[in-house]
Amino acid sequence: MNNSVSSTARLLGAGLRALLVLTIVCGVLYPLAVTGIAQALFNDQANGSEIKDQSGQVVGSSLIGQRYDLPKQNPADATETAKPDLKWFQPRPSNGLGSNTINTQYSLILSGATNKAGDNPDLVKLVEDAKAAVVADNTTATYKVKPQDVPADAVTSSGSGLDPNISPQYAELQTHRVAEQNKLDVAQIEKLVADHTTGRTLGFMGEPRVNVLELNTALRALTGN
Repeated sequence: MNNSVSSTARLLGAGLRALLVLTIVCGVLYPLAVTGIAQALFNDQANGSEIKDQSGQVVGSSLIGQRYDLPKQNPADATETAKPDLKWFQPRPSNGLGSNTINTQYSLILSGATNKAGDNPDLVKLVEDAKAAVVADNTTATYKVKPQDVPADAVTSSGSGLDPNISPQYAELQTHRVAEQNKLDVAQIEKLVADHTTGRTLGFMGEPRVNVLELNTALRALTGN
């Protein structure tokens, strides 16, 4: 009987010691080490890839897209469709981007693709309406956009619906409208796009891209808006 009790006590003691050691190693030391390494070597990524404006205020993450819409005339009307603010570069279409009371350009509503087939009538109509809107919004007194000039990313959302990037072609298509809306030279806006165009990762992975939030943050610094 005594042997059984002492054996049980030894097992409990060993288990408690193992629990304590593993808790300290896995629950304290390891997280501190990983956090320290991340902060030291990958500070930007570890803190959410934040983008700040000239004043140092965080305006969003370079990993998550934002909308740039005009304020709704009737905020209480949930059926009212927000209209794009044409003085800013516009992102890919998405139902996953919205607004909130803290930063009206930065909000996550949902993430995900439509999962609709390419010949789905609803999807076809969405794409056709989006293309017509892109043509109308970006045609200026001196620049006419043709339907065949509209790139695919201007009328379709990404798989997540939260893509922060657009193609250089879509950014370039918007330069005349952005210049006109902000009373700037087209050359200034084209240089802004070129400066914020990122090539393929490692020279061969992915496609060239433009981060819309970074581009609009630079535009805001240029215009003082």
